[in-house]
Amino acid sequence: MTGVCSELEEWNQSSNDVTEVQHEPELPQFLEPLLNDRNDQKILFLENMDVLVAEHKFEEALEALDAEEKNSGELKGSGNNSSDDVSSYKSALSERKAMLEHQLVGIAEQPSISFPELKKALKGLIKLGKGPQAHHLMLKCYQSHLQKRIEALLPSSSLCPETFPSTLSKIVFSVISLTIKESALIFGDNPVYTNRIVQWAEWEIEYFVRVVKDNAPSSETISALRAACICTQASLNYCSILESQGLKMSKLLLVLLRPSVEEVLESNFRRARRVVLDMAESAECCPLSPQFASSLSAIATSSSSMLVESGMRFMHIVEEILEQLTPLASLHFGGNVLNRISQLFDKYMDALIRALPGPSDDDNLPELKEAVLFRAETDSEQLAILGIAFTILDELLPNAVLSRWMLQSEGKEPNTENVTFNTNASVELKEWRKHIQHSFDKLRDHFCRQYILTFIYSREGKTRLNARIYLGDNREDILWDSDPLPSLPFQALFAKLQQLAIVAGDVLIGKDKIHKILLARLTETVVMWLSDEQEFWGVLEDISAPLQPLGLQQLILDMHFTVEIARYAGYPSRHIHQIASAITARAIRTFSARGIDPQSALPEDEWFVETAKSAIHKFLLGVSGSEASDTDEDHIIVHDEVVSDSDTVSSLSSMDSTESFASASMAELDSPSNLSDPDN
Repeated sequence: MTGVCSELEEWNQSSNDVTEVQHEPELPQFLEPLLNDRNDQKILFLENMDVLVAEHKFEEALEALDAEEKNSGELKGSGNNSSDDVSSYKSALSERKAMLEHQLVGIAEQPSISFPELKKALKGLIKLGKGPQAHHLMLKCYQSHLQKRIEALLPSSSLCPETFPSTLSKIVFSVISLTIKESALIFGDNPVYTNRIVQWAEWEIEYFVRVVKDNAPSSETISALRAACICTQASLNYCSILESQGLKMSKLLLVLLRPSVEEVLESNFRRARRVVLDMAESAECCPLSPQFASSLSAIATSSSSMLVESGMRFMHIVEEILEQLTPLASLHFGGNVLNRISQLFDKYMDALIRALPGPSDDDNLPELKEAVLFRAETDSEQLAILGIAFTILDELLPNAVLSRWMLQSEGKEPNTENVTFNTNASVELKEWRKHIQHSFDKLRDHFCRQYILTFIYSREGKTRLNARIYLGDNREDILWDSDPLPSLPFQALFAKLQQLAIVAGDVLIGKDKIHKILLARLTETVVMWLSDEQEFWGVLEDISAPLQPLGLQQLILDMHFTVEIARYAGYPSRHIHQIASAITARAIRTFSARGIDPQSALPEDEWFVETAKSAIHKFLLGVSGSEASDTDEDHIIVHDEVVSDSDTVSSLSSMDSTESFASASMAELDSPSNLSDPDN
């Protein structure tokens, strides 16, 4: 050691003569220990990073990397090191970062990764500056998770078709809700990520609707309608939860669901038309609530069992459809349901019209000729048709619909949406009632028109209503001055309506409303026909017609008599009064044009009113106008003709007739009235 040190000392002394220029390049050699120490630290750091990455200690690796970037002046751009050394070090760090990113992505993409592990991997990627990629991986992971749960649920779609959509919606919307929460926790409220969440949620909801449609039952079945309504209810409820998280999907969901729901509704109402109209083909049992069944069964005739069954079928199918509606399904599709019920009711009324005597508007359509439930020949059968239809219109159908609609508003807190629903529902129900009322009016008017036309054209001789009974050469005025009466056709009309009232009292038990409506409309139909019948007025307006004052007086008395029939029977009609007044005015103009002075030829209005009331009084008591025997053929005591009109006849002279005629009483006969009274 001593020798070596001696030689080194001698070497150092021999080098004292070296020039200054020779010493300058050797100066950095004094810094070499420092540089070597720094290089050793870099190498150790990179080796440590390799170890942490290899051992999957990603959190420690990220912390070390973050600390190195904060503390290293070279990485910040300061220091005296050459750019080559810094670049090589940065390149080495970038390689480690890439390795770390690759492994984090691999972990996030693992199918079986747990949510805690996923969150760690995503946070690691965010620290590496890969936020967009981390968000994409998060959505991809939740989508894969959702797909697995849907695939696991699919086999139950055939076993539980009605509950499958609600279960599926719970899965889909719960995953969407969870994704929104996790995104906010991990990525914050960045608008870029929020927009991506919205777009992803829209895709998942579209996929949800496709899965529901592809696995739904046959659209004609009632279970398909139930499933569609439950799906609507559940998914919209979940959408309201998403709205509290800032995601509004209700409108999109309704747009996607509407075609499927409307298809199911159309198919179910197509099935309903077959059940109601094709009774021979349909063997479905139609249980009905006791209240509805008793209301229809009360309209009993010997041959109306098929008619009652058709009414029960109609109400059963409507009830069945309404029972499937959930509150939110009613809210968004209630108008559609009401329209389809109206259409079904229209079809049912058309079928009943074809069951009545006389041609209908649909008889020229070949495809509709077979849809005839049965033929109503007698008065009782025809009245039973109207009674069934009116019971459904006025009682059963509104009760069924309103009871369902009322359920929608129960238990709801008042808010803008519910107020809007109640307002819209009120308008829709009002329009719906108008529509079905109009449809029933078609049936009622068809019956009245055919009934009156049959009455008019089936009679012969003096009891047939035509203009010639008011001509001078066809009148026998022997009794006019002493005992004026309405003309024989109007006496026969009175008897016919009285007879029909007796039948209606037996068939339409407890249905006084339709009872009076029909009698009023029948009376109205007579004066409407007379007002519009061109052949009738053509005879009177012919210049060759032998018009006499007594003919005008008779026509005006007949009009007063018709108005009094309606008044005393308990169904006074303003329309009857107006038409009768118009006929009277036209008759006066017609006779005046032929030189007959109404002022001198006609008595006062009070005379016509009292005469018409007196005639009704006599007919109700069964007394002839001349108080003669029943052989007086010039008055209504022609019982043989009345008997021939129907199979259910009551003598005009019986007390039963007095009581049966629309509940008219003798006290009502004393009520003052005149033809010019606008209130009646």
